[in-house]
Amino acid sequence: MKKTITVLGSTGSIGRQTLEVAEHLGITVKALSADKSIDLLEEQIRKFNPELVAVYDDKAAGELETLIKDTATRVLKGKKGQIELARNSGADIIVTAIAGQAGLEPTLAALETGRRIALANKEPLVCAGDKVMQTARDYGAEIIPVDSEHSAIFQCLEGVAGQINKLVLTASGGPFRGKTRKELEKITPEEALKHPNWDMGKKITIDSATLMNKGLELIEAMHLFGVDPDQIEVIIHPESIIHSMVEFTDGSTIAQLSNPDMRQPIQYALTYPDRQPSLTKPLDLLKINKLTFEKPDLDTFPCLRLAQVAARKGTPACAILNEANEKAVELFLNKKIGFNEIPKFIENAMKGTSCL
Repeated sequence: MKKTITVLGSTGSIGRQTLEVAEHLGITVKALSADKSIDLLEEQIRKFNPELVAVYDDKAAGELETLIKDTATRVLKGKKGQIELARNSGADIIVTAIAGQAGLEPTLAALETGRRIALANKEPLVCAGDKVMQTARDYGAEIIPVDSEHSAIFQCLEGVAGQINKLVLTASGGPFRGKTRKELEKITPEEALKHPNWDMGKKITIDSATLMNKGLELIEAMHLFGVDPDQIEVIIHPESIIHSMVEFTDGSTIAQLSNPDMRQPIQYALTYPDRQPSLTKPLDLLKINKLTFEKPDLDTFPCLRLAQVAARKGTPACAILNEANEKAVELFLNKKIGFNEIPKFIENAMKGTSCL
């Protein structure tokens, strides 16, 4: 493949897997960005020889400059550096994998290049979906989703857009599927970070445990695929083999299946519309034996219900939901609040801003 990529958020889980896929495909890495994990970023620089890197933390950026002064890589600093890198790296594909709301401005800058954007951070669409999609249209940028669920829908819709009856987002149910609210009262961050199927960053893993991740994905799907929130159904699928489905107006349902490995949707975003041999092992359905489905328990996991409410109210409510959730997850990881207090914190924030 004669393509080049920029990876925004290269030291996170998706960023690291993207570089693994890029190496597998022989894709040249033009630029990388990180928050402050300069030890790992230095390793990536020495392995992939990017022309540019951006480090959000100014102090860490200065330290990195000293560490890599024997290389030809140029270091950009701070928020402005992240945006400059997104706008001026010259790569064919820009992978946006900066976690949280911090990814919004670099994502908008990337869209203004008119290139392909492999969108791996859902918060820009949650917080400013209309603006993100309009920017893509204005500059002729191509958005290919990287989230496994949205990649699955994207693949199911190839050649048949416009005939959608319903999108079905699948969720593993996280580590606490089947538990009661009482059983969740004493849950620790360490327990919540033990996802049964996926290896992800801390924030998204906690979101998966609360089902907020699926709520954010619902909002993201609204914007990506131009559907109403009531056209999106969430179901629990513990095996994480069917990554999502599309029900069409003729009664047919098309699903995308693969082993739970983020390298598959990452690679598809980089190679689309082609399919190449990947690092993901093919499915062995005889070993899987069965696929099961359940309704989500909105009483035990009310974060999904809160996201559904925000989705119906529109972008301001979605932005408040996202900001409150980021803060609540941070507090939980720092053991300042309990697991069951996460949705209470979000609900109070939404009530305080008249979003409930």
